[in-house]
Amino acid sequence: MKNLFDIRGRVVVVTGGAGILGRSICVYLAGQGACVAVLDRDEKAGEALVGEIRAAGGDALFFATDVLNREVLVSNREAILGAWGQIDILLNAAGGNMGGATIAPDKSFLDLEIEAFRKVVDLNLFGTVLPTTVFGEAMTARRKGVIVNFCSESALRPLTRVVGYGAAKAAIANYTKYMAAELAMKFSPEMRVNAIVPGFLLTNQNRALLTNEDGSYTDRARTIIAHTPAGRFAEPEELLGTIHYLVSDASSFVTGALAVVDGGFDAFSI
Repeated sequence: MKNLFDIRGRVVVVTGGAGILGRSICVYLAGQGACVAVLDRDEKAGEALVGEIRAAGGDALFFATDVLNREVLVSNREAILGAWGQIDILLNAAGGNMGGATIAPDKSFLDLEIEAFRKVVDLNLFGTVLPTTVFGEAMTARRKGVIVNFCSESALRPLTRVVGYGAAKAAIANYTKYMAAELAMKFSPEMRVNAIVPGFLLTNQNRALLTNEDGSYTDRARTIIAHTPAGRFAEPEELLGTIHYLVSDASSFVTGALAVVDGGFDAFSI
């Protein structure tokens, strides 16, 4: 019987590939036999990651990118096609938050920095839309491909403080469902778009919200864990099984879905 999870030889593009989440994803998928294009702004981290993957016998290339610059993304696409001839999978893992787009406990929405809010929406939403448009064009030419967006718990229900990030991720949830229908109905049912909804992880973007200077948990972190049946934060590696499922033939009839991996946080009730 065919191995539905076999992704050997498939070309995977990962934006934000040198970040905490992206790094784990790239190493794992390369270990499963995929050809991995690591896209990131951090050239040093990206090249180091590619070197690590190759040393382990994997196939990977690094491309410096800007997910908000169409010309750069088109250049990335053409270089990837030149190297491997096709693009099978896109993981839109680039994203993040910034202080001015959050509301401190002693502040209100009146103190929100609109420019920071705009930058967070640009990075998360347009940093998903533009790569989808550019790399999706290569997929439409073959009438086949898989796109996985990165959503958030804040897209499923409003969370305090992260107003800019939550608004952007809620838009990505809507965009995921829209694009699932758009691509399947106008191009091919073999083009699928889903999103993963990770639970809370400690990342560079949220570390200041979840940990104190001494490394101990903030009140916010303790509240999150208290509302998570699993009783802890997620580890990046715990997303890999769901991502593997979404990009493989095992999920061939799954599109427009939000795959929640959160230790039960979304199901928790008081």
